Amino acid sequence: MSELSPMNIYQLLPKTNCKKCGEQTCMSFAFKLVSRERDLEECKPLYEDQKYERQRKELEELLKPLESATETGMIIHPERCVGCGNCVVACPVNVSEDPKGSAIGLGPKSDRVILKIIDGKVQSYNLETCRRFGKNRVLCNGCIVTCPTRAIEFV
Repeated sequence: MSELSPMNIYQLLPKTNCKKCGEQTCMSFAFKLVSRERDLEECKPLYEDQKYERQRKELEELLKPLESATETGMIIHPERCVGCGNCVVACPVNVSEDPKGSAIGLGPKSDRVILKIIDGKVQSYNLETCRRFGKNRVLCNGCIVTCPTRAIEFV
C-alpha cells in the first residue's frame, strides 16, 4: 500500500489540470484531498473517462484511511501496531498529564492521556488535548517518529 501523501495522490490523478474540480492544478487538488478540503468525486475526469478507472479505484483505496482520521489528522492502523508503547512514552501530552506513568514507561495511570496500549494495540483518547488540535496547534510528531511499524500517521 502506498503512503498517503499529496505526491502519491497526484501520481494517480489524470494530470490534465482541467480545473473542473475548482483548483488550478491537479497537484493543488491532491493537497486539498489530503487535507480533506476536497472530495475525490470532484475530479470529473476520474469518473467521466473510463481510461482512468484503475487510477480511480487505487485512489479510493489510498484515501480510505481519511475516513477514520480524527480532527487532528491522526490515523491509527491497528493492524500495524505491535504494542511496543513507544508512542505512549513519546507523546508530550501523555508525559505532562501523567508524569508517574507514561513519562517513565510504566503505562498511563491517568485518564487524561492521548495514547494508551489496550489489548496490545494503540488507541487514542482525549484528542482535543493533542498539540495538533485547536487554534494554537503545532506540528508535533513524537508519536510518529518513535513508531517502528508506522502504525500512527497524520494527514
